[in-house]
Amino acid sequence: MAIEYYDVLVAGGSIAGLTTARECSSNGASTIVIEEDHEIGTPEHCGGMVSLGGLQKLGVILDSNNFQNSISKARICSRSTSFEMPAEKQNVIVLDRRGLDKQIAKQAENAGAEIRTRCKFKSLSKNQSRYIVKTSEGEIECKYFVDAKGLGSLKDTGKNGILASAQFEIYATWIDGRTVEIFFDSERYPGFFVWIIPSGEGRGKIGVAGRGINTSLALNEFINSKGKKYSIIRKIFAPIWIGGPRPPFVVDRTLVVGDAAGQTKPTTAGGIFSCGMAGILAGKAISKTIEKDDNRSLYEYEKNWKSMFQKEFNSMLFARKVLERLDNKSIDEIFSSLSKKTIKDVSNFSDFDFHSSALDLFLKTKLATDLTKILIENEFRRVFSSKNDN
Repeated sequence: MAIEYYDVLVAGGSIAGLTTARECSSNGASTIVIEEDHEIGTPEHCGGMVSLGGLQKLGVILDSNNFQNSISKARICSRSTSFEMPAEKQNVIVLDRRGLDKQIAKQAENAGAEIRTRCKFKSLSKNQSRYIVKTSEGEIECKYFVDAKGLGSLKDTGKNGILASAQFEIYATWIDGRTVEIFFDSERYPGFFVWIIPSGEGRGKIGVAGRGINTSLALNEFINSKGKKYSIIRKIFAPIWIGGPRPPFVVDRTLVVGDAAGQTKPTTAGGIFSCGMAGILAGKAISKTIEKDDNRSLYEYEKNWKSMFQKEFNSMLFARKVLERLDNKSIDEIFSSLSKKTIKDVSNFSDFDFHSSALDLFLKTKLATDLTKILIENEFRRVFSSKNDN
């Protein structure tokens, strides 16, 4: 039996892998996507939030079948206080993530790409100017290999950047249909938070992540704390990556995209935009390489992704380091320090797809002075608590 050949083989039917395939096939490269799960878009462990602007940059026109909700505000809560931020100007929507992935898969297929599900990647070897990819359905030769397999490709990087997470889809009358809610508690959800993303009035996705916690127990305790009726219709358990980018993204003729490259946001682990753009940039680099017959063009992918996102990710990694050191008293004090003007300014000028804009705005206000004092007091408490424990 003859070995199949494609210019580009993409391992993983994620949004990053699919946008890569769409870009390559649109420019004439023979492209195949192999996905080990039985369905594109499965398992869905994403909240599905994205801005309309971000969606347009990904080359996706909003499909009414995938639209679930639009968000009017975000409510951010600590244990004893909260504040709200309007979100209308940011045009944030909630999508059916499985439907979005299928929509991009259809774009790739229309452009000429082939997609195979239940086809598992097994190994990669090199044979002169080609790769040989062993799959559960046999061997495939390709010239360019794209790793979009997700967190499995990050297994050797240590566990510091990986958090356990759980997300339940539920029906509950107490879910506000237009409000995203975030709940910080450094004792119950160390290093992360609980989120409620409404997919409509009285229904939504409630999730949790944190270091060293039982996510199922933590999420059930949170939901039960509402003291009201609810029904859970779906449960998903999956790790998330908050450790930042893991370059190099290009080695020889192998490109790494999406979760596999650590391209999800360190603050929220969201990746629709940053991972989807990685796929587009990778696909453009491969297409240019084929056109010019010059492998140096492949490295434009990493250069261009970093140009677009590196500053953003550095800011988010800084914010994450601060968050992971804060106790509940400090979180309460920071939230209490926020003025209505600060919240309004940040809401008006921040960008949903680039969280660093909000951080920069916060640091230009009086909060920066308050934050310094709060952090110093937080560190004193950590030191004395550590001494008392010893």
